[in-house]
Amino acid sequence: MNKNLMSFSIIFLGFCILISSWFISQTLTSEQVDKTKQVPFRYELISPNDSNIIIFDKQSGAYWRKYMEPNEGPTDWEKQTSPITK
Repeated sequence: MNKNLMSFSIIFLGFCILISSWFISQTLTSEQVDKTKQVPFRYELISPNDSNIIIFDKQSGAYWRKYMEPNEGPTDWEKQTSPITK
């Protein structure tokens, strides 16, 4: 009876090791997929009127504005803070 209990314990231990290693491998692969996954359509191009263009970053809330008319305001891109962030 003691031999049967010993062999059952060894088989049960091996089964537990296999199951736990499978669970660990599944969690490692799922974390790697989530880290490399890119957010689609992160940036949005907005044209509120004829003289302005705004690029809005949906993830961080930052936006860049550029005036398009010559001699009217800055002609370079300006990074500005979002009004929705604190």
